[in-house]
Amino acid sequence: MFDLKEEIKALEIELIKLRRDFHMYPELGYQEFRTSKIIKEYLRKLGLEVSTVAKTGVVGLLKGKTAGKTVMLRADIDALPQEEKTNLPFKSRNPGIMHACGHDGHTAMLLVAAKILAIHREDIKGNIKFVFQPNEEEAGALNMIEEGILDNPKVDAAFGIHLWTPIESGSVGLVGGPVMAANEEFELTVIGRAGHTSAPHTAVDPVLVASNIIQSLQSIQTREIDPLLPITIMIGKINGGRGRNIISEKVEIGGTIRFLFENEEEDKIILLYKIERLIKGICYGMGADYELKYIPSNPALKNDYSMIHYIEKAAHETFGEKCRIVSYRCMAGEDFAEFSQRVPSAFYFIGIGNEEKKTNYPHHHPMFDIDEDTLKYGVEMHIRSVLNYLD
Repeated sequence: MFDLKEEIKALEIELIKLRRDFHMYPELGYQEFRTSKIIKEYLRKLGLEVSTVAKTGVVGLLKGKTAGKTVMLRADIDALPQEEKTNLPFKSRNPGIMHACGHDGHTAMLLVAAKILAIHREDIKGNIKFVFQPNEEEAGALNMIEEGILDNPKVDAAFGIHLWTPIESGSVGLVGGPVMAANEEFELTVIGRAGHTSAPHTAVDPVLVASNIIQSLQSIQTREIDPLLPITIMIGKINGGRGRNIISEKVEIGGTIRFLFENEEEDKIILLYKIERLIKGICYGMGADYELKYIPSNPALKNDYSMIHYIEKAAHETFGEKCRIVSYRCMAGEDFAEFSQRVPSAFYFIGIGNEEKKTNYPHHHPMFDIDEDTLKYGVEMHIRSVLNYLD
């Protein structure tokens, strides 16, 4: 084995520079044109076969010296519609858009891992696909799959990393089986009848109806679902009304439903029925109407038990005696799940939570930041896990 730690150390300045550049110029899903261009140019300089997939996605194929299996490494490249509130010298220069989930770090780590692996392609048995996925926040993985990234050559296994503030810097979060929740999004419009606030009896107030729905939805997860089954029903946005003295005609609500069920598809159908039953009943009882649209996001992400030992081995090789592996799962959604549904996969977390460095803010928070000292660990974990598998 080449001196991997020294090679990563020599590229650490480049690694951090890449991450900061991506952070300064964040782009939303399927609009990652600048990001995609940089990735393609970087991979082509490494001598990889490069292709564009799903509008702004990029796939780089590294063929080893001898034939063997094909393993996929994936990073997500999109940002969030979030106004950054940090005072970082490299804070977002695109108003209203921010890398508030670590995707800038994911992209930088995978690029540098590709660089090192390309240098040592003569030592590689098999193929490595470096997948840079657009629109992860709104489920872009399925579009890449539909365009054939798991074929030509056929992918035998997949690995993914997420930098994660809820885990202490330097620790690795890993568990077999269910890791991250299935996620179903919804848009609900409550339709009332407009009027004057001085005469509410002549109108149907959708604000009052909507408030009843929002409160009552919580009763489903606390009264109608087995309390041992993880589920959250959350409202993320609400919009209605244009004046203090006007009864609005409608209120628009958007939210997410996250769950980890044993029989995912069957139980999801029952759950969505319960939600619409409640909405319909409240609207009917209060004289309103509604329009409800479910937006499928991603299934539950489940790690293949036969794959996690490659990560465990890589973690011990990377961190040595200081290796800390914690069992971790959460209710966040992650569309790497689409890959895990189709090929043996392992998805894991590298902790970046550090209170002194102020990198312990939640994901999607306007103050979110990365402990950049952990980026080198992500590069090393990528390389060691893929080589462990191919060997």
